[in-house]
Amino acid sequence: MAATYDLTPNLIPYLDRHLVFPLLEFLSMRKIYPEIDLLKAKYELLAKTNMVDFISILYKTIHDTEEVPSEFTTKRNEVLQNLENLQTEAQRVLDLIENPEVIAALRQDKLQNLNFLKEKYGLTDEMVNSLYQFGQFQYNCGNYEGASDMLYHFRVLSTDHELNISALWGKLASDILDSNWEAALEEVHKLKEIIDQRNFASPLHQLQQRTWFIHWSIFVFFNHPKGRDNIIDLFLSPSYINTIQTACPWILRYLTTAVVTNKRRKNILKDLVKIIQQESYEYRDPITEFIESLYVKFDFEGAQRKLKECEEVLSNDFFLVATLQEFVENARHLISETYCRIHLKIDISGLSQTLNLDQEAGEKWIVNLIRDTRVDAKIDFKENTVIMNQNHTSIYQQVIERTKGLSFRSQVLASTIEKH
Repeated sequence: MAATYDLTPNLIPYLDRHLVFPLLEFLSMRKIYPEIDLLKAKYELLAKTNMVDFISILYKTIHDTEEVPSEFTTKRNEVLQNLENLQTEAQRVLDLIENPEVIAALRQDKLQNLNFLKEKYGLTDEMVNSLYQFGQFQYNCGNYEGASDMLYHFRVLSTDHELNISALWGKLASDILDSNWEAALEEVHKLKEIIDQRNFASPLHQLQQRTWFIHWSIFVFFNHPKGRDNIIDLFLSPSYINTIQTACPWILRYLTTAVVTNKRRKNILKDLVKIIQQESYEYRDPITEFIESLYVKFDFEGAQRKLKECEEVLSNDFFLVATLQEFVENARHLISETYCRIHLKIDISGLSQTLNLDQEAGEKWIVNLIRDTRVDAKIDFKENTVIMNQNHTSIYQQVIERTKGLSFRSQVLASTIEKH
């Protein structure tokens, strides 16, 4: 089952090779595929980078030898020489912009600063670009912190629009790989603004940029404390849900997990259910099927079976493994709440069984649920039941409830019609 629902092959085409490596490392830890196949995949992935020492280790492991081809030594010497040359060129610029007199004279206007540095200190565009080249080279060597630093300085000075965007992608990747989530989230917001406001040559090009952006952003959203709020807001916005439906429906796994594990955003569930239903012919897995079982079919036994499958899927997903316990806990809450809404009298033993809990744990669970959700109910411990008090919703409240999210759903429908 683990290999069946592994999304790594879907994700790889939209990731930089350095971002793919942690995914392959995770698969090695989970032992989902033969180790020799993953070693070969890592070798092919990194063969064109400057990480020569690590590539040599992979080569020795794969071929069970202590010898490596002579071209490895040649390439290593070339990398060290290029590194030294690029560092020398970049250091000239760094020395200049770290000069206290220069710092004191700089202003907020980038173009004004560049002209000032050109006129007074002889700074050239080639010198500024050396920061980009050095940052890119360090990235290819696996020095992600150093790469991020160089690309930051380059973006402070450069007025080259295209290189600035490229440097922003590079800095985002560097900060992801350096686990600098605060900086990475800032870059996610900047990139989104650029992609949304830029005039692309064709809608297809913008769609491709958004697809890449969605895949890179997942690294940040499932590691930053505010990430799961951000992923819901971004992925459910009309432009991005349209991108997901058109180019990468498997991203619904991550959106669904973010909604389930975020108790503050349960109001989004209705919209999520509709999207999952619309895309079920394109993509489904135990996580989306759990939502379908619970909110479309009201099949509580089916939802419980799917929840067990979700546990295996989550534990074998690089991005979601850390959400496993929270997902299961919240999913049980959703099952309980839905079950309570459609039953007037609930057998505690039956509900405990549905939740895969023993009698004592089930009783505690239901007591906590009623307390936390403020459900209007009474527990009869003598009969081992929960009695739900009916609350009749006014016509006015029903109209308000039914019209919530209408604008969003209309936009999604329009996008779906355009797609087909």
